[in-house]
Amino acid sequence: MKMAEFSLENAKKLLEEGVGEAQELLGDKDKINDLLAQVEEKIASIPYVGEDLANVPTMISLVKSYVTKEYTEISPKVVASVVASLLYLVKKKDLIPDNIPVLGQVDDIAVITVAMKLCSNELNEYKAWKEAKEA
Repeated sequence: MKMAEFSLENAKKLLEEGVGEAQELLGDKDKINDLLAQVEEKIASIPYVGEDLANVPTMISLVKSYVTKEYTEISPKVVASVVASLLYLVKKKDLIPDNIPVLGQVDDIAVITVAMKLCSNELNEYKAWKEAKEA
């Protein structure tokens, strides 16, 4: 896939391709915690965090709550989709290399955007659950 061919549809395909690996990771708390730490580090290094990337901490929190079985009112497939998008953020093999200023994050943002669209209801339910719990 060339940079010119990159689209949200391609981002969706990339996300779907990562679901199997994500499901595998969900079975290993150490590996999932390592992934989440890598995502937090990567997000901190991105100079501009747009609206979709701003939701990454909520996605990380959701996965942590799911893995610890604190929050289980969500489909495992949805959690796997979230993990697949987070995996893409930290993979070394991007469609657009991250070292290209601004453009390097376009594919990352597209994959997160697709995950957000696919999982928006579940993420909103998680946010409401978390807010109620903290109240």
